Amino acid sequence: MCGIIGYIGKQEAAEVLMEGLRRLEYRGYDSSGLALLNGQGLTIQKAHGKLQRLVDRLQKDPLFGTVGVGHTRWATHGIPNEMNAHPHTDCKTEIAVVHNGIIENFREIKKSLEGAGHQFHSETDTEVLPHLIESLYKGNLFQAVQQALQRIHGSYAIAVVSAKEPNRLVAARKGSPLVLGLGKNEFLVASDVPALLKQTREIVYLEDGEMVDIGVGSVRILTIEGKLIQRESIQVDWDISQAEKEGYPHFMIKEIMEQPRSLKQTAAGRIQQGKVMFQELEVLRAGLSDPKKINRVILLGCGTAYHAGLIGEYLLEKFIQVPVEVEMSSEFRYSSPAITPETLVIAVSQSGETADTLASVRHAKKQGATVISICNVVGSSITREVDATLYTHAGPEIAVASTKAYTSQLAVLFLLSLYLGGLRKTAPADENERLLGHFKQLPEQIEKVLAQSSNIQELAGRYAQFDRFLYLGRHVNYPSALEGALKLKEISYIHAEGYPAGEMKHGHIALIDDKMPVLCIVTKSSVYEKMFSNLQEVHARGGKIIAIATQGDSEIRGLIQDGVYLPEAHEFVSPIIVAVALQLFAYHVAVHRGLDVDQPRNLAKSVTVE
Repeated sequence: MCGIIGYIGKQEAAEVLMEGLRRLEYRGYDSSGLALLNGQGLTIQKAHGKLQRLVDRLQKDPLFGTVGVGHTRWATHGIPNEMNAHPHTDCKTEIAVVHNGIIENFREIKKSLEGAGHQFHSETDTEVLPHLIESLYKGNLFQAVQQALQRIHGSYAIAVVSAKEPNRLVAARKGSPLVLGLGKNEFLVASDVPALLKQTREIVYLEDGEMVDIGVGSVRILTIEGKLIQRESIQVDWDISQAEKEGYPHFMIKEIMEQPRSLKQTAAGRIQQGKVMFQELEVLRAGLSDPKKINRVILLGCGTAYHAGLIGEYLLEKFIQVPVEVEMSSEFRYSSPAITPETLVIAVSQSGETADTLASVRHAKKQGATVISICNVVGSSITREVDATLYTHAGPEIAVASTKAYTSQLAVLFLLSLYLGGLRKTAPADENERLLGHFKQLPEQIEKVLAQSSNIQELAGRYAQFDRFLYLGRHVNYPSALEGALKLKEISYIHAEGYPAGEMKHGHIALIDDKMPVLCIVTKSSVYEKMFSNLQEVHARGGKIIAIATQGDSEIRGLIQDGVYLPEAHEFVSPIIVAVALQLFAYHVAVHRGLDVDQPRNLAKSVTVE
């Protein structure tokens, strides 16, 4: 989950690398470091903690050179400190490596290298790489890296430089993301597209098992076995301003506020003449429309994407009338899932690089399933392995806690449910058209929720001192309760638990007292009366109730302490509106507590290790 970047060109590399690391810090912020070639050797600067510490060190002791690598770390092997920070070097400090991933056989390699006289200084698995490359080096850095990678097991995205070849940068990937940026007389490699945007929008996505050999003015892509690869570059349509805060105090609140626009982008071109159109699925249309060819659906995801899948389950079962299951990607492969060629697997991932989801996709493909992904990042690993991808088009999401990517995932799942229902004729055309009418109102309705941000900020201030919360919901908004609780946990470090309100009497009601606020999602829906009864049960036991309710609902006022009132919406699109209110509440609680909203402790944006 770390962020890596490499640069070779004519600019001062430190400036380019630090700009890239700033845009990669969401991938990890335990420590950071640079290694530059200045014509006289390798110079290194590292710092424990967030990137600003490295910035401060470079101001006092700058590095110079036009070739180098950089790293921002999310710790796996070895505690976060300066000793374990990347880049790591060989015995002679001539070779520097930055790495994202896990080397599973590092212990045996390390033991062998120590036996040959190599000395190690960190607790990391990564440090074996520069020493292994050193032991194999015979005048050609690319070949030494190539041979080293053939000996390691695990996942990696790496960038390597050597003082012996000061005009060369070697990079490779397997199981961890890496993109190549093509600039004017310069080249970059990085873990993610935002790190490249200031220099170029012309990129090449590297595939698993590929290496890139870069010189001044030249670049080659090869397999680890040495086969030359020809691949066209693509132009990414993200604007650099989308990866900036644009005056907001945090990326998270900026991305929350962008949701009316991101939902419009998600829907653009997909609703025509009262019908949902997915051009991306035309190649699969015959199979998707035939109940004999697809008779079961499995949704896969991790974290927030898993919660999106849970809501998708309600929608898909309603509109296509086949069994739908939702699986956590991290458990899917270990549960011996009964997958057949008649199974449709839908993988949900913001980044398209989530290691567990990628592995689950590969497993499903081996079993003969049709696999679709719902993803935000064009050309990412998952999108290159599936039969079709439905892009969310939410734009870059920098804050660790997902907001606009989540609501865009929900929007795609809603539209996909109507699309498949239309193909199979299991959802009447007039009902689809009516529901699309409700869907089209979402941007305007979300604007009304966002307009309440200051009121929600005041509400959050009254509850920021509590150290435990219970979130309750039913039907399509039970997963909303899970997601709301997750948001609060992620960024405020408050213990929060989401739970189906109907199950409260089976245990969780014992927790209710005046010291644990209960946030209840009680919008107008087919289960409103049931939720109202649950509110009465909490009220009778002295619980402090915060209601997420529908505007004009006066019935609940006598039962609750506080409420956020949302525009009336059809219950099948209500989770999108509810999500925005829950995001704002979590955000403002975290701000009241004085916490780092964009970079919460121990977390990273894209989980690229298992």
